[in-house]
Amino acid sequence: MFALNASPFQLAVCAEMVFLDLPFVERVKRIHQAGFAVEIWDWTQKDIDALAATGARFTSMTGYIDGNLLDDDQIGRLLESAQASIEVAKRLDCPSLNLHGTGLDKQGLPIKPLSEVTGAMWIRAYKTLCEIAKLGERHQKVFLLENLNTQVDHPGTPFARVQDTLTLISAVDSPWLKMNLDLYHAQIGEGNLIELIRHSAPYIGEIQVADVPGRQEPGTGEINYPAIANALYAIGYRGVVGMEAWASGDSNKAIERFLRAFSVR
Repeated sequence: MFALNASPFQLAVCAEMVFLDLPFVERVKRIHQAGFAVEIWDWTQKDIDALAATGARFTSMTGYIDGNLLDDDQIGRLLESAQASIEVAKRLDCPSLNLHGTGLDKQGLPIKPLSEVTGAMWIRAYKTLCEIAKLGERHQKVFLLENLNTQVDHPGTPFARVQDTLTLISAVDSPWLKMNLDLYHAQIGEGNLIELIRHSAPYIGEIQVADVPGRQEPGTGEINYPAIANALYAIGYRGVVGMEAWASGDSNKAIERFLRAFSVR
C-alpha cells in the first residue's frame, strides 16, 4: 500500500501498461491493492464480472468499440458502441468513458486517416459530440475526448491537438463531455504544458501522464511532473490523474515514482 494521502489528486494507473507478466485481472488486483484506481482500454476482450469482483475503483475506460465522428454510417456505429460501453461502465461503476477524434486500430493508427480537416468536418464532429453528450447525460456518465500526438503515435488522426479537442468541447459546452488532457501527447505535439493546463482548466475531466521520450512513468524523461502537479493544484484541479505509461522496469517502482511526482509539497 502506497501513501496516497500524500497526493491531493485521485491517482489511477492504466492496467494495460504495467505488471505485464500477470493476467489482466491480476494486474487490476495488484493496482487496487496498492491503493490506486484503475483504468482500462478496450473492454470487449475482458471478463467484466471478474473485473467487477476485484473491488477496484475504475475511473475511465474506452467509450466506444468502432465508428467515428464524421461519416454517416460510422456515426451511428459510434453512438451504438458508446451505448454498449455505457452498459459495461455501469457494471464497473466507472464514471468516465474515453473517446478519440476518430476510430483507432489495435496499433493506435486511425482506421480512416485524414490529411486535412474541412469546415464541414468540424461541424459534423460538433453535432456528433452533442449527441454523445446527450447520451452521457441520460446515463449520468461523462465522455472524455482525448488529445493525441500525430508525430509519433497516431499520424493521420483528426482533431488531435489540445486546441482541437478544446474547441469542440467548449462548443458543445456540456458537463457530460470533458477533455482527457494527455500530457504525454501534448508534450510531443505542442509543449508549453503548464499554459495548456491553465488555458484548458474549465474543461478538464481527467489528466493522463507519461514521460517523453519513451512513454514511461514520470521521472524517466524530460517533463517536470512535480511542476505540473503544482500547476494543477494551483488551478484547483483535484480530479483524476491517470498514469498511462509503460513501466521502465519494475512496475511497483514505476507507480511509486508516479506517486512521488504528484505529491504536492
